[in-house]
Amino acid sequence: MSLARAPYRVKGWHVGAGVVAFFAIVIAVDASFMILAYRTHPGQTVVRPYEDGLVYNARLERERAQARLGWSASAAAEPGRIVVQMRDREGRPLQGLAVTATLERPATDQGRTTRLLQEEGPGRYVSAPGPLAGTWDARIVAKPSAGGQTFEASRRLTWP
Repeated sequence: MSLARAPYRVKGWHVGAGVVAFFAIVIAVDASFMILAYRTHPGQTVVRPYEDGLVYNARLERERAQARLGWSASAAAEPGRIVVQMRDREGRPLQGLAVTATLERPATDQGRTTRLLQEEGPGRYVSAPGPLAGTWDARIVAKPSAGGQTFEASRRLTWP
């Protein structure tokens, strides 16, 4: 006497259990990813957002005041030195300024240096010769010797 087994049949509760299991696994994986994301980055990008906003607003006001001043600066990398041309709104050279250039590497904080530029000619300010090679970000600051509005400009300079 042999007992024959009935063929396996998929019933409605099998389909329902499969669908519930599938979505339970998807929800569990999504919840795990959200928990890991919130633990590694809570969403806060600055420690003092209000104070940083005030500093940013002050920076915007300085930039508006500088735009009203109408000065312009061009910078060039000559062998071993920096040359900056300062002009007013009408394109005339600006003379008698105290000009500095702070140089720093774009990708690292090493080698940061500040150079004082001397007026070589009307509106032409030049740094003392020194070893410069590669790419540097220059922050140029010019102030009238009698006091007044400070002018700032940033340029990327490259020496061979």
